[in-house]
Amino acid sequence: MATANADDEYEDLLSQWLDLEAALSMLLLHPALVPEFNARLRQCDQWLQEIVGHDTDAALYLMFQLASTSTAGYSASHALVCATLCQILAQELQLPRHERESLVRAAITMNIAMTALQNQLALQHEPLSSEQKHAVAAHPEKGVAQLEDLNIRDDLWLDVVAAHHATPPVRTTLASLPAESRLTHILATVDRYAAMISPRKSRPGRTASDSVRAIAGQPEQQDDDVAVALMRTVGLCPPGTFVQLSNGDTAVVLRRSERVNFPLVASVADAHGEALAAPVLYHTVRGQPQVAAALARSAVTTNINHHMMVRLGLFAAQAAKPPR
Repeated sequence: MATANADDEYEDLLSQWLDLEAALSMLLLHPALVPEFNARLRQCDQWLQEIVGHDTDAALYLMFQLASTSTAGYSASHALVCATLCQILAQELQLPRHERESLVRAAITMNIAMTALQNQLALQHEPLSSEQKHAVAAHPEKGVAQLEDLNIRDDLWLDVVAAHHATPPVRTTLASLPAESRLTHILATVDRYAAMISPRKSRPGRTASDSVRAIAGQPEQQDDDVAVALMRTVGLCPPGTFVQLSNGDTAVVLRRSERVNFPLVASVADAHGEALAAPVLYHTVRGQPQVAAALARSAVTTNINHHMMVRLGLFAAQAAKPPR
C-alpha cells in the first residue's frame, strides 16, 4: 500500500508540474487568446502553491531536473522556476499574502513581452542583434502595457514587472524597503539565479552551487536578506541537482535535511562513472560519504529514473517521520 501511495503521489506531482508548465506556455505565448487571462493566471498560481505546499523538496527536484529538458520552451520554464523560488522565499521571508501574490505573479509575467524572443535566444549561438537588444531593453515597459491591456489592475504586481531589471539596493534590509523595492529585489535575485542554472545553446547551465555562490558569496552581499534566504532555503545542493561524493560516486540530491548542505542523496554511478545497478541512499548528515563537489547536469551521462528518485525521497521522508 505504501508503494502504491508513493507512486500515486509522484504521478500526481509530475502531472501537475507538466500541466502547469504547459498552461504557462500558452498564457505567455498567446495571452490575448486566453479567455479571462487574470483568472487563468490566478489558477496557475494556486496550482503552484499546492505543489510547493504539498512537498517542497519534490517540487525542487522536479524544478531542477525538468527545467533543463522542458518541452514547453525556455521562457515558460524560466517563469516557472522563478515563480517556484519566489513562492519558497516568500514563505521563508514571511511576506504578507498580498505581497506574495504580487511577487509570484510578477515572476510568471515579467517577460511576457518577449516570450517568443526569449525562447529564440535560448537556442541562439550568435550574439544578440541590435533589434534583439532593443526588444530586451524595452520588455519591462512593454510587459506592463500588455498586462494592463489584459485587465491586470494590481499596481504592486505591475510596478515589480516594470522594475525587475533595476539596480538592486546595497546593504539594505528588506524590512526597511518599500514593498515595490522589496519585491523587485527578491525577483531580480531569483531571476539571476534561475538564468545561471538554466542551459542554453550558447552555454551549459552552471551548477546550483556556483550559481548561489555568485549571488550570495560576494562581500557586498553578505548582509543581503534575499541572498541569505536563498542560501538557507535552497542551499548549495538543492534537490534535483548532481554532486560528487567523497567516495567518488556520482549522486543526485533527493531532499534537504535539517542541516544546510548535508542532503539526502542517491548514488547513481561509481567512481569510474559506471552506472549502479540500483541507486544507493546516503544521509550525508549522518556521516560518510560527504558531498565533495557539485556537478553540472552536462557532466552526468547516467540516465535518471525520476519516478524512482522521487519515490525514494518520499519513502525516506516518510520513514524519518516519528510514529504517531
